[in-house]
Amino acid sequence: MTNKLNILIFGATGFTGQYAVVEMAKLAKEFNITWGVSGRSMDKLKSLLEWASEKTGEISVKEVPIIIADVKDEAALSTMAARTQVLVNCCGPYRHFGAPVVKACVENKTHYVDVSGEPFFMEKMQLEYNQQAKDQGVYVVSACGFDSIPADLGIVHLKHIFNGQLNSVESYLSGKAHKPRGENEASIHYGTWESAVYGLGLAADLTPLRRSLYSEKLPRFSPPLKARSVLHKNLDGQWCLPFPGADRSVVYRTQRHSYFSNKERPVAMHAYIAFDGLYAALVVMLTGAVFSLLTKFKFGRNLLLRYPRFFSGGFISHEGPGEDFMNHTEFFMKFIAQGWTQKLPNVDEEYTTAPDKTVVAQISAFNPGYGFTVTALLLSAITVLREPTTLPPSGGVYTPGVAFENTSLFNQLTRHGMKFEVLSDSSLGSKAKL
Repeated sequence: MTNKLNILIFGATGFTGQYAVVEMAKLAKEFNITWGVSGRSMDKLKSLLEWASEKTGEISVKEVPIIIADVKDEAALSTMAARTQVLVNCCGPYRHFGAPVVKACVENKTHYVDVSGEPFFMEKMQLEYNQQAKDQGVYVVSACGFDSIPADLGIVHLKHIFNGQLNSVESYLSGKAHKPRGENEASIHYGTWESAVYGLGLAADLTPLRRSLYSEKLPRFSPPLKARSVLHKNLDGQWCLPFPGADRSVVYRTQRHSYFSNKERPVAMHAYIAFDGLYAALVVMLTGAVFSLLTKFKFGRNLLLRYPRFFSGGFISHEGPGEDFMNHTEFFMKFIAQGWTQKLPNVDEEYTTAPDKTVVAQISAFNPGYGFTVTALLLSAITVLREPTTLPPSGGVYTPGVAFENTSLFNQLTRHGMKFEVLSDSSLGSKAKL
């Protein structure tokens, strides 16, 4: 039998997949690993490898193994999964195309990572495949990109450095374009829009799913972290709205695991998106309200999917953003973390005093959607491949925070472009950096 590849990128010719191929060419050389690409079209995959070879200057990329597979062909998916140790799935929306790939991986004892930001898909995979993945010793880890590595691993890292008991975290996401978009250039690719349309429009499907998945509720710890008003100002004077992405749901799953499996006090979390001006926040709030309303109806969803540029104010297109714009766009995720300087010996014991410690930290990186995302995705796959003894003791369907808490992934990310700073620590009385 042909030796297994270390990593295989499925959906390699898609918008995210093509950048994953370019990054894989660099990381494969750094970590000395074998890899391949997979998709439906041999011609497109060959053209992709030619393009990636020219872009990276690595002639050997042209000789990367190609495996043909289609999400509608169960036998081909099984053959594909059997050819690799870790499958990197870039074929979304995952609600529509992810489950057959996860199934093929679990059945063939192949580890799986993706960049899904779709709570319904992720939690459904946990419900349907967690036990089988444990039995097979397979790790299935979604949300390994911008959704939701910064939030999930960021909070896990904050717990480790807090030097006390972390109780709650508020995250504030903001962005800065160091170069303006070109004329008629979008900021986000259509694939992300499509996932959001179905995710928000069919959000009601989550309620019965979660009833089946979570048989036990987390206990309520005091003081609870109350949600702020829909539109509010943060300490930096920015106008903020609730962040509609998957971060909070992913963090919640991680904290459930911390409590029920590791007997650690869970961290409460709310996520927000921040804008420098009130006008920008109001425009986004109005656009979001229209978007949310339209997603509730099939007719509305079809309109959103047919005219993404119109309904997003030019931010979304099938072509996606240009490389120059992406590479000069930076994201910042600021964490306001509160808790106590002293840990209580019993996880279920309640504090009788208000939190007395605050840590403000920040994660930042360039090109969040398609640069940082593919780097985080591939480093996640490499971590599963190279650090099996640091992963949870058995396989399963996990969040990044659960799967990678004890690995070197956070440090690897900081070596590959992510910046983590402690901006202030009330217990130190002065600014500090790590």
